[in-house]
Amino acid sequence: MPQVSLDRAIAAAQTGHLISFPTDTVPALATLPHHAQLIFDAKQRSQDKPLILMVGQIADLWQFVEGGDRELAIWQAVADRYLPGALTLVLPASDRLPAVMNPRQDRTIGVRVPDCEIARSILLQTGALATTSANLSGAPPLLTMAAISDLFPQVFALDSEPNIPTLGEPSTVIKWDNSGWQLLRQGAVKFDDLD
Repeated sequence: MPQVSLDRAIAAAQTGHLISFPTDTVPALATLPHHAQLIFDAKQRSQDKPLILMVGQIADLWQFVEGGDRELAIWQAVADRYLPGALTLVLPASDRLPAVMNPRQDRTIGVRVPDCEIARSILLQTGALATTSANLSGAPPLLTMAAISDLFPQVFALDSEPNIPTLGEPSTVIKWDNSGWQLLRQGAVKFDDLD
């Protein structure tokens, strides 16, 4: 499929199609959370690899996670320090999250707010999207919309300016448990609050 305008990409996402757009790390492959199986199918991705929920602003994160006042205060402090940015927080998921986002059924979800104006403008209009890097599972992330369109002809890839700054490196992933943060993947951001 040829690359599409911003309005068309947003409309495609809102109607349950796969879209792709730049972020601050690597381009995202995305769809509405309850259509997340489309991502697993397109990427030939194992069901034991959960997706990331991306939102346009920090306030939109908290409806998808569940914790007590203490935990929410800790998570908010980390979000305020690092987001928008290349950090993914893996937190206990609320009942609002479709199970297809994390087929392992361990009721956690990775959440993130990208530091990319185009990505956030899309997310503010579509609402939260299930996301991952745009590539076949196990292959390196694709870094251009042209390459994504070639590999995934069913995807509405945003016709974006080639000079949108991306790090070309996935986000750092940290997971919360009751004793603190655990580093799951070192990526673009150095996280300094590990216990």
